Amino acid sequence: MDDKMTLSVTAGLVLLLVLVLPPPQSSVSALGLQRKKEDLLSEKVQQMMEWNTKKVVLRLNGDKFRQYVKTAPRNYSVILMLTALQAQRQCTVCRHANEEFTILANSWRYSQQYSNRLFFAMVDYDEGSDVFANLKINTAPVFMHFPPKGKPRKGDTMDIHRVGFAAELIARWVGERTDIQIRVFRPPNYSGTLAVALLFSLVGGLLYLKRNNLDFLYNKTSWGFGAMIIIFAMTSGQMWNHIRGPPFMHRNPHTGQMHYIHGSSQGQFVVETYLVMCLNAAVVIGFILLNEANNLKGDPGKKKSNYGIGRSRLCGLLFQFIAIHFPFQVSWLSL
Repeated sequence: MDDKMTLSVTAGLVLLLVLVLPPPQSSVSALGLQRKKEDLLSEKVQQMMEWNTKKVVLRLNGDKFRQYVKTAPRNYSVILMLTALQAQRQCTVCRHANEEFTILANSWRYSQQYSNRLFFAMVDYDEGSDVFANLKINTAPVFMHFPPKGKPRKGDTMDIHRVGFAAELIARWVGERTDIQIRVFRPPNYSGTLAVALLFSLVGGLLYLKRNNLDFLYNKTSWGFGAMIIIFAMTSGQMWNHIRGPPFMHRNPHTGQMHYIHGSSQGQFVVETYLVMCLNAAVVIGFILLNEANNLKGDPGKKKSNYGIGRSRLCGLLFQFIAIHFPFQVSWLSL
């Protein structure tokens, strides 16, 4: 009986000591640190959500980038666009990329699944050159994904030279990195509808004016000319331009040099397609002159002139084609 009472007293004293004595200092420190991290994370998320109500793309400088994107704690993903939008940079492709990026950010901001899991942000070179240096980025635009935990990996940088930077393509890449699927909503564009309506109006007006003489509809030269225009447009890459939306040309933001030919075989500029179209048209004209020179009757001088022009045009264009696409071979031939 005494033993049981002794055990009960001992257990009561131990329980009293546990309740009365303060917890170890290490436990207090750990709890305090955890609470501090939670409070800091809550403040960061609240601040970014407040910014996001005003702007769909958060504009960051070096300090904000380090505080809200690079430094833990962070339970959200950030899609960051590194760009150079100032007029003196003359980065045409940056402006096009910014338009597509803004379309995607708007689509996410006003979608039903919008939450604080994902934010879209940008850093302009003139406002955060230290960010470019820290990330070892020497070109623009660049799209990067910063995950909720850890550092960005190789796949967290989008290869725009291979896949392009249309809003739909960026959305697909974002879905692969974050498992968040964004449906892109583009603002209505009535230019195509107006162009078609204008075309039909012109054709209808022409047919009405020529209603008493429609022999031109059976003119083989007119139909051939129209067919050649369509062929030139398709073979030069105009449909690719319509799908991918590349820039007209590109100026290197560091050297200021203007580039008319894309450096990768996976892309092209709009002006490049015009050059290809002109080359194709010149080749066709050369063949036509050669063919007509053989069919001409009468003046031998005119026949010889057409033949010479056609032949020289074809030879010159062949050398230009080699010079553009095979510069190493041209340098070797010039030795």
